[in-house]
Amino acid sequence: MNPYTLELNLMKYKRNNAAINGAILRRPIQRCAPIFLLPIAAAFGIGFIWPFLQGLFLSFTKFKTTSKWTWVGIENYIKAFADESFRYSFAYTALYAIISLVLINLIAFAVAYVLTQKIKGANLFRTVFFMPNLIGGIVLGYIWSMVFDGLLSAYQTSILTNSTWGFWGLIILMCWQQVGYMMIIYIAGLQSVPEDMLEAARIDGASGWQTLMKVTIPNVMPSITICTFLSLTNGFKLFDQNLALTGGLPYIINPDGSSVHTTEMLALNIYNTFYGQNINSRGTAQAKAVLFFILVAGLGLLQLRNTRKKEVAA
Repeated sequence: MNPYTLELNLMKYKRNNAAINGAILRRPIQRCAPIFLLPIAAAFGIGFIWPFLQGLFLSFTKFKTTSKWTWVGIENYIKAFADESFRYSFAYTALYAIISLVLINLIAFAVAYVLTQKIKGANLFRTVFFMPNLIGGIVLGYIWSMVFDGLLSAYQTSILTNSTWGFWGLIILMCWQQVGYMMIIYIAGLQSVPEDMLEAARIDGASGWQTLMKVTIPNVMPSITICTFLSLTNGFKLFDQNLALTGGLPYIINPDGSSVHTTEMLALNIYNTFYGQNINSRGTAQAKAVLFFILVAGLGLLQLRNTRKKEVAA
């Protein structure tokens, strides 16, 4: 037999054996897959799917408890859109989400970039910057409320009486908490930038700024996608810190007697509507929650779609 033919047959035999062995190994895994997937699927169904469907149904009803309801159709949604405080909270939350998204990601990327330049004590700085993320939102809000009131007392004002200070207080608080977390993601992205591309840029005479804009950032786009998504959704979902830092205060009274809390974000507005003095507003609060979910999910998916287009193919 031709030696070449013999070698070819031997290679085919090895490949067939490998395929057979792979199929044999996969069979028990495939048979057991439902066993491993069932607990996760059950937990997801019980913890998310069923409560979401029940909440969606209750948004079309008037209820005091989930077992006693009256069908009202889209009346709750009409009331939600007509609620001035809900519209104000939406605009306030959108402004906060945009500003916090930009500041958190710019600061986190800058810190990550500096800490990947082989400076002394980089690991210590990474730990210090990440530690605020370990503190709970409620605790963090109360700590910063005392810090801000201590500083603002010199100017005879308080974070609870000035909506401008309340807004920027939330921005500072969230930057302080989330920058370290986003920094870790950016560091992982920066460390994965191919060294040969950076070396080629240096050989071609590219400046540090040109290298950053043309080589580093395009390769870090997956990290930018993740951090932008997290910053955007966290900005809209903010609740704990808002409740503890300002509680929505100060508020203004409209001529019709209704009130608008000037530092109240969407999640806190829904909470206050549900647990407010008017127990008949729970259906409206549920409708607001459904609209809130649609808003956050839609913006998150839109952002992921747009930023993924700019990622460099592997």
